[in-house]
Amino acid sequence: MKPAFLIAPIAALIASAAVVSPAFADGHTEGSAPSLEEVLASEKRGEDGKRDQYRRPVETLGFFGVEPTMTVAEFSPGGGWYTRVLAPYLTPEGKYIAFNGDSEGRAYRTRAQEARAKGWTERFKAGVAEMVGAKPDAVTAFEIDEMPDGVEGTVDRVLIFRSMHGLNIGNTADDVLKAARKMLKDDGMVGVVQHMAPEGASYDDYGARQRGYMRKEDVVAIFAANGFELAAESDINANPEDPADWENGVWTLPPVLATGESDPRRAEYLAIGESNRMTLLFKKAG
Repeated sequence: MKPAFLIAPIAALIASAAVVSPAFADGHTEGSAPSLEEVLASEKRGEDGKRDQYRRPVETLGFFGVEPTMTVAEFSPGGGWYTRVLAPYLTPEGKYIAFNGDSEGRAYRTRAQEARAKGWTERFKAGVAEMVGAKPDAVTAFEIDEMPDGVEGTVDRVLIFRSMHGLNIGNTADDVLKAARKMLKDDGMVGVVQHMAPEGASYDDYGARQRGYMRKEDVVAIFAANGFELAAESDINANPEDPADWENGVWTLPPVLATGESDPRRAEYLAIGESNRMTLLFKKAG
């Protein structure tokens, strides 16, 4: 739900964690990999656990086929909610990678915003390293125009959480998906969770206009144009209570609640919870 090319200050990532250490879960043996359930159950996740009922990380990562021995790349980690799940789960036996769009040539509101965007790589690496008890050089994070040597053809899964709308409206999806295809193994796959437009929605309302939601056919078409085909889909992140037609877009609902505390419908938004989402898995097309 953030601009696709920006990553929020790493302080947010570090703050919830004392989220992780080499002995992440209570009673867990140092040096061995925690189970996903242990990662999610730890009290050290702080407020993150409140989102589990909407984001369903066990079911979602299971559907994407993520295993702790895999190399997994997360696009545009943002505030780090999934990073704080993936990094401790993967780093003992697999590898966690973060990547983002090219920060050059973007429009920024302030010089400070530009500096934050262009400096995210080192901040992010330092934050994740502190989280998992590693050296910053052991963490891989990069912008798509600066893919490090040795990454191409090594990634099992690329994960894109709630970012396709930003890529679409910013006309940057092609660049990101080309980079994803390059880094994936031949049998690697891309997992996508994206706010979903209502059935029968028009492109003018949910493609040309930024509301956070997208039509499934448009997401599939973007992937097809970049050498991918839909392999599987699931409704595990669906929320039928969300009409997905808010004037202020998906940000009307939690966790953003953009209309503020004075909105008389705020209790309704809280009761609905987070957005209705599609969950798609793509493979390389022949």
